[in-house]
Amino acid sequence: MIGLSIVYVLAGIVFGAFAVLSALDRNNPKRIGNTIFWGLVATSFLAGDQLGDRGNGVLVLALALIAGFGWLGKGQPATTSPVERKALAERFGARLFVPALTLPLVVIFGVLVLKPLSFGGQSLLDPKQATLIALALAAVVATAVGLILLRQPLISPLQEGRRLMDTVGWAALLPQMLAALGAVFALAGVGDTIGQLVTAWIPMDSRLTAVAVYCLGMAGFTMIMGNAFAAFPVMTAGVALPILIGRFDGDPAIVASIGMLSGFCGTLMTPLAANFNLVPAALLELPNRYAVIHAQIPTALPLLLVNTGLMYVLAFR
Repeated sequence: MIGLSIVYVLAGIVFGAFAVLSALDRNNPKRIGNTIFWGLVATSFLAGDQLGDRGNGVLVLALALIAGFGWLGKGQPATTSPVERKALAERFGARLFVPALTLPLVVIFGVLVLKPLSFGGQSLLDPKQATLIALALAAVVATAVGLILLRQPLISPLQEGRRLMDTVGWAALLPQMLAALGAVFALAGVGDTIGQLVTAWIPMDSRLTAVAVYCLGMAGFTMIMGNAFAAFPVMTAGVALPILIGRFDGDPAIVASIGMLSGFCGTLMTPLAANFNLVPAALLELPNRYAVIHAQIPTALPLLLVNTGLMYVLAFR
């Protein structure tokens, strides 16, 4: 059976390639820092199980030190120039979207066709991780389609990937790190503590009050943590499970899904979500580094109110 471990191996190989290519990039004065950083990321994917909790903790601290001391730099991969990319865009036109459209098609094929398949009584794909496995397969297929369509060298996806990772830098790891931090907080009982504080200061006898506290809390805690995946286990353990689901018999699927949407509203309004808000401003060289956030606030606030209303109406029918 093909499990999620194959996805980790694939990701580890890609980041390992970034490390090797960074080491060979003599035009980058900080190539050693890049090499070690992406090499450690590759190690976490390839050998995280063998390192154990303490080993992975040391690895994360090493990543933080490299990023914190500014040892990461932007490399100069051997890739197409802006003029060449513009010429390719004019030449291929709308066909450039073919690799991108390949992704959802392969994912659908994997979930609807490959997931039900079994051989000798054993499933081809791990049923619990079929979507993620299909997404990894889709990435490989889409890359192959892009290479064939654009007739680029085999090394070009890795060079372009390294260029993107060097541009985004350490912020590329924020979603993974913050999601892990949320899980640590949940295991440490932070969610229970927040639930106790909330119920001590806010009366939870009203269903509307409980819904508002959860949705606004998801947005607010996301703004503090920088990621909705980090806020979700804490707020869900503290408010959603014991109160919305346990006391008011809310539908768990609706409560959880709309809760995540509320958290995403917080993502739109926080500079801590650097890879979503600050990095695009830097890439576009906008004069105001918070311009993306300012543009998103008028959308995020009404959506947060809508999410609160939807949960109140839909989760308790």
